Amino acid sequence: TTEIYNEFEVGFNQPAACALSLILVLLGALLLASEGLVRGRGRGRTGRIGAGVARRQRPVPLGRARPAVLGGALLLVVLALGVPVGAIVSLIVQGGRSTLPQSSLLIATANTFGYAAAGGALATVAALPIALLSVRFARSAVDALERVNMLVLAVPGLVIALSFTYVTEHFLQGRFYQTSALLVLAYAIMFFPLAVVSVRAAVARSPVGLEEVAGSLGVRRRAVLWRVTLPLIAPGLAAAFALVFLETATELTATLVLHPTNVETLATQFWAYEQNQSYSQAAPYAGVMVLIAAVPGFVLGRWFDRQPARATVAGAAAPRPLVPA
Repeated sequence: TTEIYNEFEVGFNQPAACALSLILVLLGALLLASEGLVRGRGRGRTGRIGAGVARRQRPVPLGRARPAVLGGALLLVVLALGVPVGAIVSLIVQGGRSTLPQSSLLIATANTFGYAAAGGALATVAALPIALLSVRFARSAVDALERVNMLVLAVPGLVIALSFTYVTEHFLQGRFYQTSALLVLAYAIMFFPLAVVSVRAAVARSPVGLEEVAGSLGVRRRAVLWRVTLPLIAPGLAAAFALVFLETATELTATLVLHPTNVETLATQFWAYEQNQSYSQAAPYAGVMVLIAAVPGFVLGRWFDRQPARATVAGAAAPRPLVPA
């Protein structure tokens, strides 16, 4: 990956960088083939049929190892959050001046929220049919389509952004270059595999028996999707949106190439100040990105904590009745 960036930044050698990207794609294809062998070719009917008996898992006593385990977990939290947050606060307190023009933190935050929300929504909506097909209608062609989409993760964001640039300049006369629509589309494509993984896991856990019962009652497929399937997989959809939102909010390389003129995000402003060695001015943008990353995680945690308390059918939240009692 570093060599790919060097080819672009130092020599601007696009053919060499694209050739190196193919190596990453090949490695990703090998991993996906291995994952397919492990996962098998089942239809994904992993949902539990029937109410079953809910049992609380018995915790494993740590005994004398409890201080060491808690200390290790605390050390991880301190290193992952305490050190970066402490550095950000320290730089903000120190203050300083920059040769760059002042930029509005509020405007950059609003732009980041808008692009991240649009990219997350588009990727989640696009992932839904792929996830449903791969789980409910497992076929060789569907499996191949799912795995091809996963290969996007093996391609650096810079390569994807320059690919969009090439297409818009050579085939669209530059019409959509550096537009919000193109940037959101790039975000959705780059992080589409993350949405597919989350939605697919939710579909695999939802009992297909409920959908079959709804069909036997004369409910149309579209109504089954809206009234049965979507309520069951709602946590997976929320997780997919949150994952893409987080990745989009902190994405830099593709944003630098495709973002509209005079439109800045938190990541681009942070990069601009960092390149100018204005670390005190860059710190607030880093702090806001940390806060943005914490909000979806907190919301998802609250969402999943409430699920066991709700009425469940076949191990999942019960949808509303299909027919009146």
